[in-house]
Amino acid sequence: MIIMALDHVREFFSYTSYRATDVTQASVMLFFTRWITHLCAPTFIFLSGISIFLYFKKVGSLKKNSMFLLGRGLWLILVEIFIISFILTQGYDLTLLEVIWAIGISMMLLAALTWLPRWAQISLALVMIIGHNALPAIEKVSADNILPALLHNTPFFIDKPPVLVAYTIVPWVGVMLLGYVVGAWFGYDRESRNKLLLISGTVALLLFFALRLLNMYGDPAPWSSQERGSVYTALSFMNVSKSPPSLLFLSVTLGIASFLLVAADHLSTGVKRICSTYGRVPFFFFILHLAVISLASYAWTYIAFGKSVNLSFVSAKEWPTDYQPSLWRTYIVWMLLLICLYFPCHWYGKYKSTSKAWWVSYL
Repeated sequence: MIIMALDHVREFFSYTSYRATDVTQASVMLFFTRWITHLCAPTFIFLSGISIFLYFKKVGSLKKNSMFLLGRGLWLILVEIFIISFILTQGYDLTLLEVIWAIGISMMLLAALTWLPRWAQISLALVMIIGHNALPAIEKVSADNILPALLHNTPFFIDKPPVLVAYTIVPWVGVMLLGYVVGAWFGYDRESRNKLLLISGTVALLLFFALRLLNMYGDPAPWSSQERGSVYTALSFMNVSKSPPSLLFLSVTLGIASFLLVAADHLSTGVKRICSTYGRVPFFFFILHLAVISLASYAWTYIAFGKSVNLSFVSAKEWPTDYQPSLWRTYIVWMLLLICLYFPCHWYGKYKSTSKAWWVSYL
């Protein structure tokens, strides 16, 4: 969650006219600032799958689990459409279907998939993650092919009503289903669980390096030698596709995530306390941090340039002439954001742990 906020700050306070992972133009620091945030979406969706399994073990009923997933998933989709889209676009007439939509639709699909036998869940998750790169992307999306495009495609626009589908379904529901399967490991003792996480993380990273070296399958964008030098060639090697998440993207991010889950057991008490303050209220933090960033950027651009500009939603031709991207500005705003949000997250975490209100589980 903390790292995810860094990329959102960058989009509002230091957006560039080229992609931050474009190795022909981006600096090493800009590339790293964007690339490190790739860990967030797959890790968050994977952990959501683990949480769903732990919730099922708690209630002890597939029916109750499925009803919760249907309600929770629908709620997340509605929040994405009516609240998050408004916050991110600052009121533009555009609906965004991004990570919260992907989590919501994946939960609704898991309401059915959790009834399958474990071997079928494992097989289906791996087929979706490994096999989806064999499917061709639909270049021109229309009413006739919108369903397959929603299942697996690069980001696309729908004209009426205006919708940007940034996250398609199949790879992400595969990640959540894989997390659900792995959730059983969290009933083991710590040593056994960490051993399995380290083994699976190692296998995922070895798969990434082997397939990436071959440059044949697993990502639609092959790496290549760069005229800017060996460092940028290495960045090209690591520059894998997030939308939709390729096999190599998920291999490297989930592989790293597995090691981070093990490393989390060895953090100091103070660091754990700080991280858990945000982690106990992830959805509350998500909505609050987007609202604060959007409002702050609205005010900053108005004060700095005489008019409010949503840098990531208008053409670079419409940017103020005095505007210049700045990673220094990004990191300063990011750190100030985390400091400011610590206190409301701490308060809401305490409130959530004691409240019996029905709506608390939805925020």
